[in-house]
Amino acid sequence: MGGGEEGSYEAPPIGSLLDVLLKNKHNTGAVNQVWPRLYLSNACRSVAKDIALLQDLRVSHIVNAAHGTERIDTGPGYYSDAGVVYLGVAADDSKDFDISGFFSDTAEFIHSALNQNGVVLVHCARGISRSAALVLSFLMIKRGLSLMEALQTVRKHRNILPNAGFLNQLRQLDTALHQHRTERS
Repeated sequence: MGGGEEGSYEAPPIGSLLDVLLKNKHNTGAVNQVWPRLYLSNACRSVAKDIALLQDLRVSHIVNAAHGTERIDTGPGYYSDAGVVYLGVAADDSKDFDISGFFSDTAEFIHSALNQNGVVLVHCARGISRSAALVLSFLMIKRGLSLMEALQTVRKHRNILPNAGFLNQLRQLDTALHQHRTERS
């Protein structure tokens, strides 16, 4: 996976990422644990709105990657009686939307919750693109996984398919993180 210069790194091409994402799909249901105490789900089947289910899963923190009145309008007030801490990310599932501006803050939110022994649910409408991109960025930023490792980890538990724009932004993040780790060592 090296680039043209010795020691340089280039993120895997989109084709290789799609191979991992599209092969060996299996029925994964509406909500899946993709990392210890980290769940990825959709909202179409009302997982994100099912307080009883959230309590059964012991969810303490929610990231809504489709936040807003034009999207999935839950907001922090929706979960206040359940004691759930909420982070809303107003992202469009469009290849032209820059979701990378949310990578760092969302990764920190998830990281902090998990360090407090919390349980995090990350969702969007279908639980495959926006929310998946944010979970992948968390695994890369806070757990030190490469993009390919993060994809493979999540795909063991859930079918995901971030849109092409999000995949390119994750590729850029992968390259930047690899360069940062290389410079530090």
